[in-house]
This record gives sequence, structure tokens and C-alpha cells, in this order.
Amino acid sequence: MPAPAPEPYPVAIIQPDWVLSQEDMGSKTKFWFRWGETDIEWLFKYPQRNTGQHWAEKITAEIASSLDILHAPVELASYEGALGSATASFAREGRELVHGNQILLGKMLGYDTARRFHQSDHTLDNIFAALERVFPSPNSLRIARDRLAEYLLLDAVIGNTDRHHENWGILLKRTSGSLNVMVAPSFDHASSLGRELCDAGTAKSKSAILREGRVGSYAEKATGAIYWESTDRRGLSPLNLIRRASEKYPEPFDRARQLLDKLTVEGLRGIVDRVPETWMSEISRSFVIELVCYNLEQLRLIP
Repeated sequence: MPAPAPEPYPVAIIQPDWVLSQEDMGSKTKFWFRWGETDIEWLFKYPQRNTGQHWAEKITAEIASSLDILHAPVELASYEGALGSATASFAREGRELVHGNQILLGKMLGYDTARRFHQSDHTLDNIFAALERVFPSPNSLRIARDRLAEYLLLDAVIGNTDRHHENWGILLKRTSGSLNVMVAPSFDHASSLGRELCDAGTAKSKSAILREGRVGSYAEKATGAIYWESTDRRGLSPLNLIRRASEKYPEPFDRARQLLDKLTVEGLRGIVDRVPETWMSEISRSFVIELVCYNLEQLRLIP
């Protein structure tokens, strides 16, 4: 007998009276809401038209869970018939989120906090140097660098090209005159897993890329939001960032790459297959699995 189909992920139906406020940060339409009678606030995001940003967020959250990488919880959700994703707030219980651009501004005089795209000062060296200012003790700095390395590893697994300086940060909490600081969970993974590609009809479609064996080329040519040198014209692909970072900063990235054994092909298929049928096409499922498998293979080849 064939194995039973996996149970689809639940879909939260957001009620109008749950809505709290609009969110202006970022390029996608979104709003905050409170889920029923709970105190936790969630951010509902509409996917951009003709993209799979909603299922990319959910699949990535499940992959991160499999890898034991700290991340914001994500659920599939709908509001007034529109499909989207809902991300739980982690800036709660007195915690304040400080984005990476503000951290870099504190480290680098003249850092342009408003320039999200083509910000070549957003280098791994500058990010790690900025963390030294926030986490002065050797142990706290090691933990912070390990956490960032894990997030960048996750980016390489899923092909996330949008780790710009507002898509990472730290959480601050003031208690009894002291200040507790930690790296915030990984969040905002909509720009991953080929979510922008159409299914068929063009040379850049998922079906054409799969048919012609160009998944590896797609992954390698991706342009990320973290640069290697401030003089570079483009950011590194998520894969190349890990390749170079593993050589320059071996300890945090070697530790991060040990997590890869936690994700199997069977586990990946189980994650993807749970997306409801009406939310994701079969060609998109095949592309996601091929892409992640290629990325995992390349990451495991790093010495």
C-alpha cells in the first residue's frame, strides 16, 4: 500500500477584529494582528503577485526547525480570502529589536543605514566587527558569531538572497538596571527557494531550468545582500559566502555546517509535501527539492 499523504499544514484564518496596525518597513504589504485571545502579535504578509513568498516563508521555517536554527515561527494564513504567511513577533516581553544597519552605524562612521540595495559596506567582516562592539566578552561574541553563521548557512541551504542589513539584528532587554543582549532569531525568508520564478512558459521558468539541468547554475548565479569587499559591485551568492567565510572564519562556520546532517532528503520531502495542494504547484515542489539538494551537496563539499 502507498504511504498515506502527509497532513497539510494548518492555515490560520485571520478575523478582521484581530488586526492591530499596518507595518511600513520593507517592500511587501503587511499588517500586525493578535491571534484570537493570545497576547502574541503576528505579522501577516501578502506575497508579491505571482510569487511563492508565502510558502517559501513556511518551508524555510520548517527547514530551520530541522536544522535546530533559531528562527521566528511562521504559519500559513489567509485574510479575507487572500493567502499569505504569518510570522510571530519575537520582540516581546520587554525586548527591543535593533536592526543590523543601526548596529553597523555604531561601528562605522558614515554607514548609510537607508541604503538597502547595493550597500557594499554590508560585508561579513564589518558585520562580525560590529558584533564585537555589542558582545565584548569572548564567550558572548563566540555565541553571537555562531548564531550569525547558522543564519547564513540557512540562507545558503534555501538560496535566500535578501539578508540585507534590516534582515538581521539583536534583541535588547533592560531588567533591574542591567541590559540583556542576544542575536535575534532569523526572520524574513521570503526571497528564497525560487519563489520568484514562474512555473513554465519562459527560458527562466522552473520547468525549463529543471528540464535543462540548470538548477546549479541558478543557485551559483544568485546575488546576495552581503558583500565580501566594500569595493565589490555585487554581493556574493549565499553559497559562495559560506565557501569564503568557512576559510576566513573556520570555527563558527565549521560548527554551523555540522547542522547539515540533521536535514535528510526524506525529511525535506516531508516538509515540502505538507504545503496544501492549492498553495503550491507540483513543479514548484520539484524545484524546491532539487534546489535545496544541490545546495546541501555543495555545502557538504566544503573542506
